[in-house]
Amino acid sequence: MRHVIALDVGGTGMKAALVGAAGELLHQARRSTGRERGPDSVVESILAFAADLRAHGEDHFGEPAAAAGVAVPGIVDADRGVAAYAANLGWRDVPLRNLLSERLDGVPVALGHDVRTGGLAEGRIGAGRGADRFLFVPLGTGIAGAIGIDGRVEAGAHGFAGEIGHVVVRPAGAPCPCGQHGCLERYASAAAVSEAWARATGDRDADAADCAKAVESGDARARAVWQDAVDALADGLVTALTLLDPRVLIIGGGLAEAGETLFTPLRAAVERRVTFQKLPSIVPAALGDTAGCLGAGLLAWDLLATPTHPASEVSA
Repeated sequence: MRHVIALDVGGTGMKAALVGAAGELLHQARRSTGRERGPDSVVESILAFAADLRAHGEDHFGEPAAAAGVAVPGIVDADRGVAAYAANLGWRDVPLRNLLSERLDGVPVALGHDVRTGGLAEGRIGAGRGADRFLFVPLGTGIAGAIGIDGRVEAGAHGFAGEIGHVVVRPAGAPCPCGQHGCLERYASAAAVSEAWARATGDRDADAADCAKAVESGDARARAVWQDAVDALADGLVTALTLLDPRVLIIGGGLAEAGETLFTPLRAAVERRVTFQKLPSIVPAALGDTAGCLGAGLLAWDLLATPTHPASEVSA
């Protein structure tokens, strides 16, 4: 059975799958990155995992994988196939595409940015399926974005497209590690809500999930913290939809797990802010933590569908 290898590399763990031609998950596995042993160990863990997946495919499906796709965090130079920088993994300028292709006996390998790769999956086979224009925004420790256009995700001229978390929504506001003040992710990420709720309660262990539960129970302090985050998020999203005019706005990540506790006030806040803009559908992500892996599989299949184009031209 023809299949590809899909790898989604996170800060501490890796998710992987063998993916069939119809997008079916033929085999799934997880491993630690081994980052506590240093950046070189992380790279070797990725290569070894990919080699084991290749062997599994050959043993169980009669042939090795035809291609591989890998999604990684940080700054990705997709043209060169290089993982340029990832603070959580401690690496710089890792020629990951070439290293993986060598370990996998020369099969083509696609390298993509983790959020854009997850957005690719959400756009093609998840919550944005059928939409010609979408924006995928996962609300996690930070906030990023993936701009979907006709079945692909726009990386930008320098690989930085979609960084909505660093749109300034509160000028002269809280300092951000990026060097600006008032960035969206300082107010509306899961981490920001956790910090605000911990301050409001005096409980250092309180987090965004606790805040959402308190909102549902009618706690006034929680409602104030939550509304501040929703208002900031709406400001950032309206800026994005003014520029991009998406048909569908897909919200994912940990904060989206609050369901309608988030989506009902968020839809209302965005609607209050639009004037001439067309209001997009605002929907929850559908694929959960499998999005990155599924997107990596799509990147690999894209390589095989366009064999006249080198892997260096494929990005997420």
